[in-house]
Amino acid sequence: MKKKIVVYIAASLDGYIARENGEIDWLESVEGEGDNGYEAFYQTCDAVVMGKATYDHVLKLISDFPYHDKKCYVFSRSSQGKDQYVEFVNESVASFLNNLNQDTKKIWLVGGADILADFLTAKRVDEFIISIIPVLLGAGIPLFKRGIPEINLKLTHMKQYGQIAQLYYEKE
Repeated sequence: MKKKIVVYIAASLDGYIARENGEIDWLESVEGEGDNGYEAFYQTCDAVVMGKATYDHVLKLISDFPYHDKKCYVFSRSSQGKDQYVEFVNESVASFLNNLNQDTKKIWLVGGADILADFLTAKRVDEFIISIIPVLLGAGIPLFKRGIPEINLKLTHMKQYGQIAQLYYEKE
């Protein structure tokens, strides 16, 4: 069975996932509902994948690593092996997915923009769940980098959590 790769992420209405300095303080400025569906989604995932910058930011923000109950992989050009939380990956997306344990069926691609671009270029993202935060940042780190391939998507459904619109797309 093919592994399902899901991007579950929040973005500003103008398409940014963080301020230019990487800060995400604006995410807390909007009224949602409960955890906005996070826990239900998280429980469906077998593994978590992120880039090194995102990993470093998570460690800086949170005292207790939030993904300790999942297999967690961090794509990095400089780090190797494992640390107390993650296994570092220094290979292509295709090679990584081919070598991944067969029991891993659903992978949450946490972010950021560089690792997302790598997975999109490899055409290995199957689903997008994007929570639109009603704020215009004007500048920042874009959700989608320039130069990614064209990919047709199909809107499967939408949910509203307070002022947050959560959009669900699948690759056609």
